[in-house]
Amino acid sequence: MGVHQYFKSLNDLEKLIRCPGKFKYQEHNVAAHSFKVTKIAQYLGTVEEHNGVEVNWKNLYEKALNHDYPEIFTGDIKTPVKYATDELSSLFHEVEESMTVKFIEEEFPEEYQEIYKRRLKEGKDQSVEGKILAVADKIDLLYESFGEIQKRNPEPLFFEIYEMSLITIKQYSYMASVQDFLENILTDMLKERFIPKTELMDITKSILNNEEI
Repeated sequence: MGVHQYFKSLNDLEKLIRCPGKFKYQEHNVAAHSFKVTKIAQYLGTVEEHNGVEVNWKNLYEKALNHDYPEIFTGDIKTPVKYATDELSSLFHEVEESMTVKFIEEEFPEEYQEIYKRRLKEGKDQSVEGKILAVADKIDLLYESFGEIQKRNPEPLFFEIYEMSLITIKQYSYMASVQDFLENILTDMLKERFIPKTELMDITKSILNNEEI
């Protein structure tokens, strides 16, 4: 019992496979995803800071590192399913939050419980750091789906995930870091060699030009 259970549970994050139930050429787990999102968020935060935005780095790192820990209790839910409706998405978040709070109250010393309730709660909010996290999370998801498309995975789900991720990222296009991603990084991604390029290019252009897909 105690914090030992928290430390032990970190190993379980490596066993949580993202986008379960579908054939993939490369498996991704929640632990690796959290690390990648933190690295992406660090770059996005650097761009924002360079453009005059004040970034609370402690807050950003805590949000990025911890953002998917509650999945230890529920597992990873496929993106199209989890966000199919606002009600379903809200329900998933409520379940994750309640189970996380219960775990903290049972395993953490009382003097640290409020700290960890803050650290492990949903980090995507209207703060600069929350917005950076939201974008970084979708950028990593975009790259995961792109990797499968590039390897010629025939599963249509990965085109759906790519599309949904890019739509979310574009919603933050007023941020300097997102402009940098869309204008520079995304264009470099699409210059890479892969077979279903025309379809992916059409999806990307439609989203960026606000057209119906």
